[in-house]
Amino acid sequence: MKEDQKKNLHEKYKIALQKGERFWPDSIYKDLLVSLAIFIVLIMLATFIGVPGEPKADPSDSAYVPRPEWYFLFLFKFLAVYGQIPLLGKIEWIATTVIPGLVILFLLALPLIDKNPYRHYSRRTMALSIMGVFVVSMIVLTIISNIPAVSGDTGMSTMTLLQFLTGLVIPFLAYIIIVGSSFLAKKSRPFASLLQIWTAAIASMLMVIVAVAVVVLAPPATASTEAAVASTLPEKIAQGQDLYSINCAECHAADGEGGIIQGVAGLEGFNMKAIHSQDEMYTRSDETLAEIIAYGQPNLGMQPFGKAYGGALSPSEIDSLVAFMRYTWDDRAELPAGAISSIPALNPGEVPSWDVHIQPLVKRYCVSCHQAGKQNDNYLMTSYDEMLNTGDNAPLITAGDPESLLLKLINGQPGTDPLTGTVIRQMPPTKLLDPQYVDMLTRWVMAGMPQTADDASKATVIPLPGLAITLTGDPVAGAQVFIDQCAKCHGDAGVQGIENPGSDDGTVPSLNPIDLEIKGTDLKTFTTNLDLYIQDGSSPAGTSPKLTMPSFGTQGILTQQQIADVIAYLISLNK
Repeated sequence: MKEDQKKNLHEKYKIALQKGERFWPDSIYKDLLVSLAIFIVLIMLATFIGVPGEPKADPSDSAYVPRPEWYFLFLFKFLAVYGQIPLLGKIEWIATTVIPGLVILFLLALPLIDKNPYRHYSRRTMALSIMGVFVVSMIVLTIISNIPAVSGDTGMSTMTLLQFLTGLVIPFLAYIIIVGSSFLAKKSRPFASLLQIWTAAIASMLMVIVAVAVVVLAPPATASTEAAVASTLPEKIAQGQDLYSINCAECHAADGEGGIIQGVAGLEGFNMKAIHSQDEMYTRSDETLAEIIAYGQPNLGMQPFGKAYGGALSPSEIDSLVAFMRYTWDDRAELPAGAISSIPALNPGEVPSWDVHIQPLVKRYCVSCHQAGKQNDNYLMTSYDEMLNTGDNAPLITAGDPESLLLKLINGQPGTDPLTGTVIRQMPPTKLLDPQYVDMLTRWVMAGMPQTADDASKATVIPLPGLAITLTGDPVAGAQVFIDQCAKCHGDAGVQGIENPGSDDGTVPSLNPIDLEIKGTDLKTFTTNLDLYIQDGSSPAGTSPKLTMPSFGTQGILTQQQIADVIAYLISLNK
């Protein structure tokens, strides 16, 4: 290319830079492309990341502190920092109205102040310097937005003073210098440009340094007391079960079966109707149940539980409680995928631990009564230490002792108060625990009451046969024991087990004929395997089997002779 052609193109390029680009369609086209890209990013973020759930709005919750979205935090922090100005800071309308108005007026007047004819960014130092300081100020105020800025009677604290400097003083001085230097441009444009650039750079650096100092020196934030929000239906059901156990089970019993209330002031001896029946679930909508929980039934002795009426439950918690009731007791409602029992089933040979098994068990069935402020002989069960050490008759459980008072009570055997001599009723008072949970508690006590799963794994032992295999069994007597204890699950003569939802097989195993792995190849193996199952029970494979086999021997449901008789009967069926 010839030299005159290069010069001609260079001149055309300089003219094009001065003219800029056309608003339509050039600028609009670029804006549309960028807007489309941002829209696609937002759709992807909403789809794959989502927005964390928050509780329903609750006007009665005076402890709730509203917070703006993150992109507004710098404005709220600016207002907080502005509020530290003596006297003037108390007039909030200056910060919310006057200052934004002055900024708008400045933008309108900017073309009159900055009469720079050039359009290229390298020549627009004043505009870029002001915008640079403003953007850095936004970022800094957003970063320190969670750090409180409060002045005491003696004036600003060091922390508040640093925030005041980085949020107001430094950017304000930078704006004054940048705008003031524009008047020097008439005499020395290069000097004015350099002054603006250096002012913006130094101010931005100072703001960042002070902001980092504020973050480093700030005291650690206190843990948030805001309750976690159950966002999915399985989470709501799990949360509702915990809320029911703490707030409702004391009167309505653990599974809503009702019964004679004991130990509740004002309702002692009252026969509470069942609320888990079809009569209740079929005739009451979720809205009705929520209103009953929130407002209570004062004429029937039920106190309000909604915060709006003086109770302790938020609208979101009441929704979770209703979800638990609906999906647990209404046979028309199908449990969603992922909703599993809060009390994990024991695997064969597994020793239960407090963290994994016992804590959710006592929360479900015991904590409604055995917490502070209830009539419970000062026996509390809200923590591991409380369960082991509290109570007027402490200790109620002793590691390895099958005669522990608590084990007697959960097996339906009355105990005697060693201090007063009075009889202590069974626990829970209205309905005994399911045998699998009695077995779980018994195993835990007998294994030394391990607290963690790691402790329990160290205590796990291979089950050993009981004394029954050393006794001579009577198949005729065993047939009667089988009818009394086993036929309800395994069927008559063990031919066909009943349905067992949640297990892999779907039914209780047949015992006639019995699984060949249990039968083995010789009589001794067969006898030993039967004894292990009957002595220690079993949990069928599956996510959440409804039925599990209790430990007839360990739990003391059958005597060793009765177990020997049942073994003889089962052997007679499988000759």
